[in-house]
Amino acid sequence: MTKRRVPKPSELKQILRPKPVRLNPTERRLGNAHTIPDLRAAARRRTPKAVFDYTDGAAELEDSLRRARQAFRSVEFHPNVLRGVADVDTSVTVLGKRAELPFAFAPTGFTRMMHHEGELAVARVAQRENIPYALSTMGTTSIEAVAKAAPDARKWFQLYVWRDHAAGQELMRRAWESGYDTLLLTVDTPVGGARMRDVRNGLTIPPTLTLRTFLDGATHPSWWLNLLTTEPLSFASLDSWGGTVQELINKLFDPTLSYGDLDWVRESWPGKLVVKGIQNAEDARDVVKHGADAVILSNHGGRQLDRAPTPLELLRPTLDAVDGSAEVWLDTGILSGGDIVAALAQGATTCLIGRAYLYGLMAGGERGVQRCVDILRTEIIRTMQLLGVRTISALRPSHATLR
Repeated sequence: MTKRRVPKPSELKQILRPKPVRLNPTERRLGNAHTIPDLRAAARRRTPKAVFDYTDGAAELEDSLRRARQAFRSVEFHPNVLRGVADVDTSVTVLGKRAELPFAFAPTGFTRMMHHEGELAVARVAQRENIPYALSTMGTTSIEAVAKAAPDARKWFQLYVWRDHAAGQELMRRAWESGYDTLLLTVDTPVGGARMRDVRNGLTIPPTLTLRTFLDGATHPSWWLNLLTTEPLSFASLDSWGGTVQELINKLFDPTLSYGDLDWVRESWPGKLVVKGIQNAEDARDVVKHGADAVILSNHGGRQLDRAPTPLELLRPTLDAVDGSAEVWLDTGILSGGDIVAALAQGATTCLIGRAYLYGLMAGGERGVQRCVDILRTEIIRTMQLLGVRTISALRPSHATLR
């Protein structure tokens, strides 16, 4: 028969350890986020439906995004043991410069719509963490303001080729003079993708107060208060607009974009040139011949052509095609540090994250972006240690196979 006793107070004290009370709601919210999906859930609660769906959604049936995420989930890791992994180095060299983590902040449009701190918050975290940040043509903070807020950050500028080439020339001039060392030319957007969540939500840029958005806003008063009491939401690099994203793209962007335009950009831009939106190995080889220093395997986060190729599955054939003549980067579908390690093991130089840090931004502004970085860094280090790898350069395709 089991003998029972009354526990001593000192024993109960060891067991009963309540979590510290966080009075600040943002700290409490971020403290409960342990993964990027946790940040996503917090972001969903904090922002109006149309705004969250703009960030979270993709084109048509969203198969491209779903497949990209599934490709990462299907990766099988193959660890080595007894390798001594107490100290792990997560740094990489990207276009000749060191970054402390093997990812960069991707360019995202309308960032101040997600949170009023917008691009400035992201740039400050990038500077603090020594990782690159790419400002979008469709950003809501000016080239110069971002440069002033984060003077020591490694800054890239993302460019769409417009029907008006003079406007693009002027943006390149401003970016170069403001200290942006790399241009990301996006080539997968001759017309806008059919982003059905935006269509169904009636999202315009900037948001307008229909009856539907008014009722939704009643459950997100802090978001509307911040929107209405800070600088009006507008584009930093072009005139204001009152329609949908797809309508804006179709009005401004040049559907006749060709290799001649790529040559024009290469001749106009004095820094490093990266071509974003490559979706087959042949195109990767061709843009490198036209002067690209790196290519980004990307289907625009699944937001353009649905059922487009999955970037992770394109990585090995693209590396074979460029044969060391340019760096190969990757985005789309990344939701964890393990995803990033898998892409690096397959040969990517670095990765770009977009939704992941936007979820953090929506959940808690600059502190939320920092929380995103902290989560990914922890996951990257842990995955490397469990694989028996101390440096990014030691990762091999045999460490992470696609099933």
